[in-house]
Amino acid sequence: MSNKKVAVSKTTGNAEKQSGRVITRFGSELLVSNGDQRPIRCTTKRKLDHIACGDYVIWHANLHGNATVSKLLPRKNALTRRTYRGTPKTIAANIDQIIVTSSWLPRPLWELVDRYLIVAHQLDAEVIIVMNKSDLEQKQATKADHKALQDYRDIDYPVIAINANSGEGIDELRQLMKAKTNIFVGRSGVGKSSIAQHFLPDIELLVKEISQSGEGQHTTTTATLYGLGDEAYLIDSPGVRDYVLDELTEKKLSDGYREFASYVYACRFNNCTHYHEPQCAVRTAVEQGEISKGRYQRYLNALTNMDVTSHKL
Repeated sequence: MSNKKVAVSKTTGNAEKQSGRVITRFGSELLVSNGDQRPIRCTTKRKLDHIACGDYVIWHANLHGNATVSKLLPRKNALTRRTYRGTPKTIAANIDQIIVTSSWLPRPLWELVDRYLIVAHQLDAEVIIVMNKSDLEQKQATKADHKALQDYRDIDYPVIAINANSGEGIDELRQLMKAKTNIFVGRSGVGKSSIAQHFLPDIELLVKEISQSGEGQHTTTTATLYGLGDEAYLIDSPGVRDYVLDELTEKKLSDGYREFASYVYACRFNNCTHYHEPQCAVRTAVEQGEISKGRYQRYLNALTNMDVTSHKL
């Protein structure tokens, strides 16, 4: 699948079952990859209407009209968010790597970066932390910001400085995206779209071609799987880029701080929140400088906010 052109076939006339990956969906229809051939336009049975961009499926052609998707193959993971009715909806599936994007203007929100790291842990996905607008670092960054970035490096999160305008850091990021399905996430204004343009220079044309490939409306809010070469893929849409974990529990919060993992089993209590309990190994590690005080304080802030929210419910 190339990011240069999208052409669509409605049917091949071959009823043999084949596997493919969902490129995008528009209404009740899916666009499914077909090896090195043109993507196939498919419809699904009602029981499979939860299929999303990035899913692997089994499909077969029909003599007339669209092909049919008959089976959803097991997922590695799924990115879901709550609808206005409160029901979960999958917006992307089978994600290998999350590119957490911040910038020096607007200033970085380390609490939000931590939140995305929790999402990555829940998905069992790898992480790259990107700092865009590197030309503003000298003017905007504080000692606390540099300490926060070093804290991430110390627990084995790769951090890349990027300037989307000049292209600085793009080649390094491209290397880390190889052979993975990637998504960009981050707050508005940090330059996610500008970075994505380096990988998808024809993205507006691609969306237009998908929209004109047949019946059904495709919009830029629809998640779409783009092939980048070197077995790298990017699932992109505003809904994916702006994703934030909907629901957070104490366990999800604690598990999302990977540096706690070596200490939690030494805590006196199995359900230790690492806040006020006696003989807490995590808190001892903080006091001894083995865990970042900044990261730990942000953990406590998140934990306290959860307590306040639960008391309001």
